Amino acid sequence: MSETVRTQDGGGGRVGSVLSGLAVALGCLLFLGGFGWGALEYQPYTVPTDSMSPTVETGDRVLAQRIDGSQVRRGDVVVFREALWGDMPMVKRVVGVGGDKVACCAADGRLTVNGKPVDEPYLRSKDATEGQDFSVTVPEGKLFLLGDERHNSMDSRVHLQEAGQGSVPRSAVTGRVDAIAWPMDGVLARPTGFAGLPGGISEPGPVRPIVTAIVAGAALVLAGAAYGPLARIAGGRRGGGARREKETVTA
Repeated sequence: MSETVRTQDGGGGRVGSVLSGLAVALGCLLFLGGFGWGALEYQPYTVPTDSMSPTVETGDRVLAQRIDGSQVRRGDVVVFREALWGDMPMVKRVVGVGGDKVACCAADGRLTVNGKPVDEPYLRSKDATEGQDFSVTVPEGKLFLLGDERHNSMDSRVHLQEAGQGSVPRSAVTGRVDAIAWPMDGVLARPTGFAGLPGGISEPGPVRPIVTAIVAGAALVLAGAAYGPLARIAGGRRGGGARREKETVTA
């Protein structure tokens, strides 16, 4: 009489290995795809001055969505380059588009666009526009831009005596700031104060789904890669993790 020992695992180990492999593959696709999507959509910039404080501070690393100048709306924070302004990338907020009459200030100190006072909660204080009176009609095809730090911003007001009264062509815009990447302050809120004007405000770019894809991809890769070691540890704690059957064979 002899005995044969047979080990059975029910196929659970094989199924787990297949699923972990699929998780790693899908995770890599999401992770790399998210970075690729982000590289196509966004250009990073480092802000050199505090003219957009407190929205964007000196040294902040921002992500600017690559857009055409025709997509710009009032309230957008844009990156642009204009020869008369020094021919270097600058970051300002659009407060007027072609045909608008932009003036400062209403009786309560607010900026007005086409005679309508605009709420600007992103300004540091209510007296941010005090003593800065002006009135300008923006030429068609151009933009009027101001910094959020109104007391310390070299913006359209400085160029009022030049052609276009301080406005810049839409074609000068190279991107719209969508998020602050470092420090990680997140997506910039769209200013609702301009929402009631013709054309409304712009929609947020795809930065949130891009970040979601990258984070989900990283999580799937880590989970899939961790399955094997965790399964071996769990199997060892069960004394091998397999059922052993004895078969009796008569010689």
